[in-house]
Amino acid sequence: MSLPDSFARRLRAREQLTGYWISCDNPVAVERIARLGYDYIGVDGQHGVLSQPGWNAAMMAVDAGQRAAGLIRVPSVDPVAIGAALDTGARGVIVPMVESPEQAETAVRATRHWPAGTRSLAGPVRAQFRLGDVPAEIDEGVVCIVMIETMAALNDLDKICATPGLDAVYLGPADLSVALGGRYFGDPAVRPALLEATNAIAEAARHAGVASGIHCMDGESAARWLSEGYTFATVSSDITHLEQVAAAHLAAARGAGVS
Repeated sequence: MSLPDSFARRLRAREQLTGYWISCDNPVAVERIARLGYDYIGVDGQHGVLSQPGWNAAMMAVDAGQRAAGLIRVPSVDPVAIGAALDTGARGVIVPMVESPEQAETAVRATRHWPAGTRSLAGPVRAQFRLGDVPAEIDEGVVCIVMIETMAALNDLDKICATPGLDAVYLGPADLSVALGGRYFGDPAVRPALLEATNAIAEAARHAGVASGIHCMDGESAARWLSEGYTFATVSSDITHLEQVAAAHLAAARGAGVS
């Protein structure tokens, strides 16, 4: 069984990991999902309905199961937001819309204490409880993952992946689809370009020796991308599955399609 304490080491070793995505502010549901055996639980602090006070509750719920590592997608590359997320005891941050090696470096330094970075030592909060109070040891247990989801990021992909201290890159397929000219996520007109970009991200990460992640709509897609070079994959989200299952049961109850 995987344990949260081993997550950073396993991610950096490019082991295959599977995660789940949380968008709803429901710690009870998070706790149940976190006990299922996923390697990590990603909590959406960018687009989800969780505000910053909800990050603590979500991380407590993940930690209660003692199986998954909790990650938080912060709203931006802002070091203050990154520090606040890590103070909850999160094992890492996912930083959206990173477009350059300079922004990637800012994100990395925000997750590391002096002299490697700019993070402030948290003191007696959840980060200390989970990761201790020795800065170098805390840094070893925390990962920095940046998202590749714009044309600027694609154009600087190799340099972003080579950022010192960066642990992983993570494909954001929705925003990248639009950046490639799609009218919406899933637009078939950009499917070939998205596939090419998807393969390029995995290859650039492999070449740089960092982990590569991808967000998938289902477990089957996650398995496919893990077999094709990605080292971690996130499966769908709680809000998506809630709607899908509710719709399926409604259709079954009515004995026909949902109306």
